[in-house]
Amino acid sequence: MAKRNKEKTYWPHMILGFLVLGITLSYWTVKSASSIPVQESNEFMMKYQQADMNINDILKKKAHFDQQYLIKLSDAQKTTIELENAKRAKSESVVLLKEGKNRFSYRVTDRNNNVVSDLNVTFLLTRPHTVKEDTLIENIPFKNGYYVISGVNISKPGRYVLQLKVEVDENTIGYSSIPAYLKPE
Repeated sequence: MAKRNKEKTYWPHMILGFLVLGITLSYWTVKSASSIPVQESNEFMMKYQQADMNINDILKKKAHFDQQYLIKLSDAQKTTIELENAKRAKSESVVLLKEGKNRFSYRVTDRNNNVVSDLNVTFLLTRPHTVKEDTLIENIPFKNGYYVISGVNISKPGRYVLQLKVEVDENTIGYSSIPAYLKPE
């Protein structure tokens, strides 16, 4: 008679256990990653994919604009805030916003300091790294030498970005991006 080995082997159970653990961790990773919202960038007042595909064209039009014109935000109160990250603290000059209705006045001049009045101007108030609370205003009216944006309601404290897009023609487009901040009460 042959001797039977009465020792139990556990390696099939270990393989099955590792397989179940791997599947569980994979499911948890996918579930966790899909629950985090992905925010699109709105650099140059367009989707990231459009800006990425046309960046050479955009930079060429912006350089052409910058050679001939200047964009300046007027009547804005500025302050300096401290931005902290894991490596170092940094100071940044920002436009100070107020809670409620805000008003912004932009002046567009040529290089000889003459005001330019017949431009297509678009304004975007956005928060960094999100497009959820964007306020887009197109066809800004020209009044008394300024492109005036009024009635922009801001209620949440924190960091913002004031973006302006100025179109002279299809080959000359300028951009202005200014950081802003609303202090918490």
